[in-house]
Amino acid sequence: MKQPQPCFSHWIAAIAVIFALLNPLNINAQQARRGTVTGKVVTAKGEVAENVSVGLIGTGYGSTTNNIGEFSFKAATGTYTLIISYVGVQRVEIPVTVTSGQTITVPQITINASLSQLSEVNVIANRANRFTRKISVDVGKIPLNNLENAQSYTTITNELIKEQNVFTVDESLRNSPGIQKLWDATGRAGDGGGYYTLRGFTTQTSVRNGIAGLVTSGIDAVNIDKIEVIKGPSGTLYGSILTSYGGLINRVTKKPYETFGAEIGHTVGNYDLSRTTLDLNTPLGSNVSFRVNTAYNYEGSFQTYGKSRNFALAPSLSIKANDKLFFLLESEMFFGRNSAKPFFFFYDSPKKMGITKVSDLNIDYKNAYSNDNITSYSRTINYFAQANYKISDRLTSQTLFSSSNSFSNGASPYYYLVTDATAIAIDKMYNPASTLPDLPGNNNYIFRNDQSTANSKLNAIEVQENINGDFDLASMRHRFVVGVDFQRQDSRQIYFGNSYGIAPINDPTFDYGAFNKQKVDANPFNAAAAYPYIYKKNTYAVYASDVVNLTEKLIASVGVRVDRYENKGSYSLNGDQTAKPFNQTAFSPKFGLVYQPIKEALSLFANYQNGFNNPDPFLGADNVLINPKIQNANQIEGGIKMALFNGKLNGTVSYYRINLTNVIRPIPGSAIGSVQDGTQNSKGFEAEIAASPVASVNIIAGFSYNNSKYTKSDPDIEGYRPTTAGSPYLANVYFSYRLPQSTVKGLGVSVGGNYASANKVINSASQGTFELPSYTLLNSSVFLDRAKYRFTLSGNNLTNKHYYTGFTTINPQKLRQFVLTASYKL
Repeated sequence: MKQPQPCFSHWIAAIAVIFALLNPLNINAQQARRGTVTGKVVTAKGEVAENVSVGLIGTGYGSTTNNIGEFSFKAATGTYTLIISYVGVQRVEIPVTVTSGQTITVPQITINASLSQLSEVNVIANRANRFTRKISVDVGKIPLNNLENAQSYTTITNELIKEQNVFTVDESLRNSPGIQKLWDATGRAGDGGGYYTLRGFTTQTSVRNGIAGLVTSGIDAVNIDKIEVIKGPSGTLYGSILTSYGGLINRVTKKPYETFGAEIGHTVGNYDLSRTTLDLNTPLGSNVSFRVNTAYNYEGSFQTYGKSRNFALAPSLSIKANDKLFFLLESEMFFGRNSAKPFFFFYDSPKKMGITKVSDLNIDYKNAYSNDNITSYSRTINYFAQANYKISDRLTSQTLFSSSNSFSNGASPYYYLVTDATAIAIDKMYNPASTLPDLPGNNNYIFRNDQSTANSKLNAIEVQENINGDFDLASMRHRFVVGVDFQRQDSRQIYFGNSYGIAPINDPTFDYGAFNKQKVDANPFNAAAAYPYIYKKNTYAVYASDVVNLTEKLIASVGVRVDRYENKGSYSLNGDQTAKPFNQTAFSPKFGLVYQPIKEALSLFANYQNGFNNPDPFLGADNVLINPKIQNANQIEGGIKMALFNGKLNGTVSYYRINLTNVIRPIPGSAIGSVQDGTQNSKGFEAEIAASPVASVNIIAGFSYNNSKYTKSDPDIEGYRPTTAGSPYLANVYFSYRLPQSTVKGLGVSVGGNYASANKVINSASQGTFELPSYTLLNSSVFLDRAKYRFTLSGNNLTNKHYYTGFTTINPQKLRQFVLTASYKL
């Protein structure tokens, strides 16, 4: 099959042309008569406002404030309007006259956050800590301070991502307690993004700015403003398609602003890492702004074979039609051609193999076991539109549209772990005349396979309307949202696979590279052997949520969702129906209570939250297909949130318990059929802090413990920890220090790390227990951050630790890597 190719050179050329055409500095470059404009920007609380865009309307003259709120830039002689622009603050305009050869000092500028603009994503609310954001609109679909929200969530800011010198959402999640990567992204359409465990349940990154934004590959962070890890079942506001019972991951993206700005960066590192990025913003008139973020990334592997080539492009356009109406149009495009990372599955059980841990095997950590000319092509193209309309000072309308389109084509090798006896039997099937060497011990071989996708597609759309209000009733403040939501999934995911015989698990003389593209291409797509996922699913929902200030310190919240699910049936490649259509209606409530003994500094919170899922039909007794009941997960959580010492000490401590019902399980004592009466319990503790005890020091730390088990299930696993739950204990820490302003301005150093306890990836009475070992990772960086440029040298996995992730699998992870990034702001 012919595989479409991403035209990387064409995209890069197009970006270069855009940059050249839109850069307003080109228009004014010949103006030699210039003066200097300086000033300082502070918040209403008197705190310095850093990273605020300051510029002259209709020109390319401008700058951003530094970390003490000051700005300075040159401009041609003339009379202008100075504009202060920052997402989340009121627009400030000041007349300025620039005189050749002179410095014009603008009086100190104070900016204030407005109610309507607090619904945006960057808010200057608490700059005492560079790694916190005080407000979120997406978590509750209402603009709320973290201390007012009865739900737990973690925010990972762009400032933290940049300082750590990481480039993907997957890497950035190491800063959130309670979440752990299980699988690297595979790139296949539909579910090819990375898999994580959160509060005992698997989840993926499927939400962008509060609505559907599926990306089926590793997600480049080039356009990320912040990441919100929203904890616990969230069906009331997000439904079932985008969430899991453990929570969801929401990507909040960068938005256009009203002055010119550009930043170009390049990164190099071992394993042939080479990365180029561009962040370009420009006004296209007084009320229109355009921004594009793009990145090209190439990287090899720490293993014998392996390479990845990825390109990301994220343009966005904001239009202020008038004082009441605002539009935002955005797109995300991700293209990749990558070789597969090794996944080891168990063909024979650990009990049969006589093993319980990785060290019992003889896996070669640096061996990819296949040639990297076996690649898979992935493409995700998403479109987004947003219209905000101010009905009145206290009532707003938000209309949202998203279209997610994923595609994949190509092979992805994987490997089965087998006993020697099984290996001999399989080898006879493929090579009747051959005889495998009689090696000492057992488990000396692997069984090589691949899972390919054949022009596989998943397309999804979401249309959502939210009405937000803020008003007083009976002396109580009400902040509410009423919404309607429609989602559709149209799947034509087509999988097929082949087997490629037996290979030794560790033999320096064996040619592992002979498992290559030529061998895979010799086994083309066979429709008779394909296993398709062809279906259409619709959901129609209405929801409402109200946050009520009962007193000055006591806040209650209540929400409810009614969700209509329509499964249009499943079909084979030739169009035959393989599962009949069915419909379900779900009811999802939530409740919350917050008490602030110290207002805007300390809160006690509790919540009840519900999540639900619509399982596929299953075979019951006598092999009869049964339409399932709705699965429900109910969480009770309580804890403490803080923003003490004027925001210098922020944190959350919580305990949760999630009960899952209507789990499908095998009928006890029966060889066939299932019944839907299983239960599962997940409970645990989470703690995190984000502290800045002095201006030059920032600390991020987190710890979590999770205890999950099947409480009513197949006797083979009842009472056991699910293999999807990951490590029971997780911890993360990050310490950053910047030298005081009186010494080397902008020079800093950081150190951080992660810990994960042992992870049971096989865990049952019949199969035995197999654990991935615990691990501790150490990372560090040195950086120089100036107003116009930045250099960062980082080291990841400094101790060169051999460690693994997986669920039901063994997946070796990257060894030590050093990375150097340089960026320049225009």
